[in-house]
Amino acid sequence: MVLESLHFSRDGGLEVLDQLQVPQKKTYIRVKDSQDAWTVVRNMQVRGAPLLAMVSALGLAVEALERAKAKREGAAEWLRERMSFLKTSRPTAVNLFNTMDALGKVVEDAVASGRNDQQIYHAYADAAEQMLEEDVKANKAIGDAGADAILAAMKAAGRDGAARVMTICNTGALATAGWGTALGVLRTLHARGKLERAYCLETRPYNQGARLTAFELVEDGLPGTLICDSMAAALMQRCGLDACIVGADRVVANGDSANKIGTYSLAVLSRHHGVPFYVAAPLTTLDVNLKHGSEIPIEERPDEELCSLKVEGVSHRVAAPGIGVWNPAFDVTPASLISGIVTDCGLIPKRSQDFDVAAFVPEKKRKVNGQ
Repeated sequence: MVLESLHFSRDGGLEVLDQLQVPQKKTYIRVKDSQDAWTVVRNMQVRGAPLLAMVSALGLAVEALERAKAKREGAAEWLRERMSFLKTSRPTAVNLFNTMDALGKVVEDAVASGRNDQQIYHAYADAAEQMLEEDVKANKAIGDAGADAILAAMKAAGRDGAARVMTICNTGALATAGWGTALGVLRTLHARGKLERAYCLETRPYNQGARLTAFELVEDGLPGTLICDSMAAALMQRCGLDACIVGADRVVANGDSANKIGTYSLAVLSRHHGVPFYVAAPLTTLDVNLKHGSEIPIEERPDEELCSLKVEGVSHRVAAPGIGVWNPAFDVTPASLISGIVTDCGLIPKRSQDFDVAAFVPEKKRKVNGQ
């Protein structure tokens, strides 16, 4: 049974699993409006690029439905303002921006068609709810495409049997509406009987791998091993790997990809050891408006996250007081180090050193929309 990261219904509202509590206990946070959604995203109580977008969209949907019941006026103007506000929660993950832009178009189309305020509120909520269903479908499609790619690479290398795969951060059911992106690929491999071992890095300084990915592997019965970030090279050298697969918070037009800090290091190590390195991301993570990874805004987190460890809600300082701190939450992996970018519409074809993401996106969106 795959974990459920959130529950949404028009009657029951929105509940989201508090990732700061996992695996100590499964505590769900009730999100009653867009301010609650902004707060839980900003405070890292929920994280993972697809999930940030879903929580923001559905948190606003809960509030929109309440305003519809109360027959509040000014729906379009209010929704525009709230969507702009939600975009300020986290700067690097483009899923949030793409989702708000798509929902903004829903609102504009409703206005253009002459719908009244209550109908505009409901049009927004309907679209947000549909996106939740589409996210799960996209994850399953990524799982299939990624598993196929890894097994094909193994066959080309003359290796049969089950795969040994490494990942960083958390990209599973806790980071999405369900199943997962990179971790979803591992789930698919396991479901096919083709996963020998999943190695997850602890992912300092926030420990998403140790707290969340390890929890998901154990919870769902996948063969997993936890290592600290600095052990990745030694494991590749001594034990061997068939692939590394990671998620992404933004993939730009040439294929440069932003993901949790430490991903770039893992890509460099993979290249040195001849390990195929894959990025798994839904179409909502692709940003063709930026040409190169150097243009991606990189969020910097508070010093406290690096200087302290939190145990059962209590923070314990481990760094010397007064030391300077640099704590970027993400790094950028150049496209030249990436073997393949796995999406819900298959792999983006690679050129000699990069990817033509800009050409891939319109083509696949046309196919998805049945055009």
